[in-house]
Amino acid sequence: MLEHKRKLMRGFTKQFGLNKLVYFETFQYINDAIKSEKNIKKWKRQWKIDLIEEDNPNWDDLYSDWGYLLQ
Repeated sequence: MLEHKRKLMRGFTKQFGLNKLVYFETFQYINDAIKSEKNIKKWKRQWKIDLIEEDNPNWDDLYSDWGYLLQ
């Protein structure tokens, strides 16, 4: 996340100026995280919006809650 905030890496987030963390999941195993990410990428846009708004209706930047740990 810190790399996205500082625009250190080329790619989608830098190209479009996206660096706000509005949703995240935690996993014990990386394979579970990858599987979940690939699943969500297949979803319709509205399903993704609903997922975000279920826990973060104001689309707050969740990075500000714990980002200090990465600095």
